[in-house]
Amino acid sequence: MKPYQKIPIEECGEPLVAIPLEHFAVELPHPYEKLGAVYGKRSPYYLRQGVVDALLKAQFFLNKRNPGWHLKIFDAYRPVGVQQFMVDYTFDLIVQKKGLQKEKILPQQKQDIWEEVYQLWAAPSLDLKMPPPHSTGSAVDLTLVNDKEETLDMGGAIDELSPRSIPNYYAASPLLKEQQFHRRRELLNQVMSYGEFQRHPKEWWHFSLGDQMWVWLNQQKDVDSQLIARYGRV
Repeated sequence: MKPYQKIPIEECGEPLVAIPLEHFAVELPHPYEKLGAVYGKRSPYYLRQGVVDALLKAQFFLNKRNPGWHLKIFDAYRPVGVQQFMVDYTFDLIVQKKGLQKEKILPQQKQDIWEEVYQLWAAPSLDLKMPPPHSTGSAVDLTLVNDKEETLDMGGAIDELSPRSIPNYYAASPLLKEQQFHRRRELLNQVMSYGEFQRHPKEWWHFSLGDQMWVWLNQQKDVDSQLIARYGRV
């Protein structure tokens, strides 16, 4: 159990709605669908209504600050089945990169690989008290696109299994290029904060609003916070 999963959920019943993609840049085809993930009747570009409203607010702030720039949505709603698919895919990917044969992996090797997988992915739990953040429709993975429609280099790829994924990884770097990566990550965080999102402490691209992690992160900043987790699994 991760610390944020102890936060109780008081589901508000808000609907899952389509993101108005005309206001954003978007990753098409969807990256996980390209890998073979099946979403069924619901699109990956869905979020709770309140989260969509907040995302539009963040996009407005970005465009006001940097005219012509857009938030680029990589991933949003993710059913538990897709979460399971990506967990299994990442496990197989690590096995392949290590040059191992899946059927010959030793128990300790398997344990080590699973620990590496779960550094990035939330467990695909069906427990309503511990839903994966993306399965609540309140989490979104995104990056920035400038006024030339160029996706900015943020110093690491989305879903990268690396220390470079930590938001402040480049904060103390003396290199000008890496300082630029940090400024871009900070800009993304400032824009999303305007919409009252909270950033994942280990993933520069992941932001949430209204879920367990969002409440827990707010509590780290204000121990007297009275916020509740209003979005459970959908």
